[in-house]
Amino acid sequence: MNINLIFGLIWLVWFFIGILTKDEPNWTDYGWIVISAMYLIGYFYQRQNKYLTIENGIIKINSPFGKKLNLTEIKRIKKFAGDYILKTDKKELTINTQIIDPNSLAELNAELEKLNVEWS
Repeated sequence: MNINLIFGLIWLVWFFIGILTKDEPNWTDYGWIVISAMYLIGYFYQRQNKYLTIENGIIKINSPFGKKLNLTEIKRIKKFAGDYILKTDKKELTINTQIIDPNSLAELNAELEKLNVEWS
């Protein structure tokens, strides 16, 4: 999450350097402000909406096009390269555990352990 903030600020500084050091900025110089805005919007969105939520029996990745699964439909959980891959008969949800807070990861593990599903 902090990576988006860092990149957003870097591109914002780069934009101001480009604007202030040139007599006549190119139209492409304004692209840096667009890139900066995208990173900063991503940061604030992630800060407001945590990466993953479990509510009312539904696990959901909170992103603009995030997936969600009903916990009762999960048939199998696979651990692969530090990720959890939750599988139903029709859908699959990949959870990146590297970006989850360790305390929240413990809570996630506890919730997933409650499910009577196959682990691999």
